[in-house]
Amino acid sequence: MSKDFQLHPDLASTFAWQVDSIYFLLIALSVLFTVGVFTVLIIFSVKYRRRSDDERPKPIHGSTALELAWSIIPLFIAIGVFTLGAEVYFRMYRPPADAIEIFVVGKQWMWKIQHPEGVREINELHIPVNQPVKLTMTSEDVIHAFSVPAFRTKRDVVPGRYTTMWFEANQTGEYHLFCAEYCGTQHSTMTGRVIVMEVDAYQQWLGGGVSGESMVDAGARQFVQLGCATCHKAESGGRGPSLVGIFGGPVQLATGEIVTVDESYVRESILSPGTKIVNGYQPIMPTFQGQISEETLMQLLTYIKSLSESE
Repeated sequence: MSKDFQLHPDLASTFAWQVDSIYFLLIALSVLFTVGVFTVLIIFSVKYRRRSDDERPKPIHGSTALELAWSIIPLFIAIGVFTLGAEVYFRMYRPPADAIEIFVVGKQWMWKIQHPEGVREINELHIPVNQPVKLTMTSEDVIHAFSVPAFRTKRDVVPGRYTTMWFEANQTGEYHLFCAEYCGTQHSTMTGRVIVMEVDAYQQWLGGGVSGESMVDAGARQFVQLGCATCHKAESGGRGPSLVGIFGGPVQLATGEIVTVDESYVRESILSPGTKIVNGYQPIMPTFQGQISEETLMQLLTYIKSLSESE
């Protein structure tokens, strides 16, 4: 891939061609209707122009068939385009269950990336080709937007919550990574690259960069150091609910509401534990707001998820 700016980036993901197909379809329809309207306008302006001051044109009673045609045909075209767009949208926002999960933190003005195995990167993302990758993202300061034009994908990265996006690169190479949301004076410098590698080469790179502590191990260490293990015991009977096997499942709150234990729920429970109290427990957990970093939060999240995945 050329590092120079490209007017039309490479088609480097599995749904890039679908996004482009809809884009070019919309351009074609816009050109078709624009040319059609202006052509008819010019023809009618010439053919039905007033030739003398005393000329009185014959009244036109209209055509029911014509009026139905110019209403029904655009309606079906609009429904068709919406259906195609909705199909691509839902596909882009539903990551496969077997996707490799990588964690991203946006910060003025850099991208900090953590792989589950422990490897960290700044403004670079190494991924394997032909394998789905899910990014779980948050921001430390303002709204950013993780954008890879060659993958035809972009997602806002919002402070205080997690957002996700996924893609599957279908060709190796290096591709531009941008922040597509104005985030401050050095917004234009918040760039990077996504490096798509063959699977064997990716595994070698991953093995060469491991620091010896995976995100699960780091999360387990933080879980003990922060005192979480004293209340959230593996067996029942602790002062807090057991976290074994809860991720992805429902939990009943003291209010009677049923919520799903997902990334956002875990984050909120750590930073604002009094917001959603699990039924049968007292609001005694202290807040960790401002005491732990976004990277530590993601490590704790990965560890809690592993307690369910290991079952």
